Amino acid sequence: MNFSPEMTQMLFSYGPIVFMVLAFYFMLYKPQKQEQAKRQEMLSNLKIGDNVVTLGGIYGVITKIADNTLEIKIADSVEIKIAKTAVNKVNVEE
Repeated sequence: MNFSPEMTQMLFSYGPIVFMVLAFYFMLYKPQKQEQAKRQEMLSNLKIGDNVVTLGGIYGVITKIADNTLEIKIADSVEIKIAKTAVNKVNVEE
């Protein structure tokens, strides 16, 4: 296949831009989307009795689950209500 000089020049002109877009996708966007999907799966699989750590570093055990909130027991007779999205890790030993 013979490329015309215009086609060759176009490939040299736009090639680096296309390469940068593809590199951006595979190095930044795709891993971030995979991490978001993994986090969403973790949040949707929360259940009563799970040991959790919040984003603020509070350790507790889930006692109640509502649509967007959880109640976690952090000490004897001490329960707090948090947003589901505040959970950072699940099944972490206290």
